[in-house]
Amino acid sequence: QVQLIESGGGLVQAGGSLRLSCAASGRTFSSYVMGWFRQAPGKEREFVAAIDQSGSTTYYADSVKGRFTISRDSRDNAKNTMYLQMNSLKPEDTAVYYCAARNRILITITEKSGYGYWGQGTQVTVSS
Repeated sequence: QVQLIESGGGLVQAGGSLRLSCAASGRTFSSYVMGWFRQAPGKEREFVAAIDQSGSTTYYADSVKGRFTISRDSRDNAKNTMYLQMNSLKPEDTAVYYCAARNRILITITEKSGYGYWGQGTQVTVSS
């Protein structure tokens, strides 16, 4: 099992930047594909980005490609952390952002049903 805690959300003006962090507990962090999802009020939770176990392969939703960067740091157990660097933020990026660990490998990597472990979420608000 893995427990996830997000941080780094906040209020930012359009065009600004934020970096989200996801701290994971448990020795098996490095064995999971990790992802970021977001949910805006009244909308479904949607895929944002994912990163493979080694950190060498990344996946992005078209809406954030070129603006967001996902990364992970698992050099030692004390640094089981994933990040989402968000640049050129837009008001439509406003949402609660969740990190997740993927434990159902037969499900497409962009599908939230493939992720069995979730953090509590962190609010990102982008003002126009």
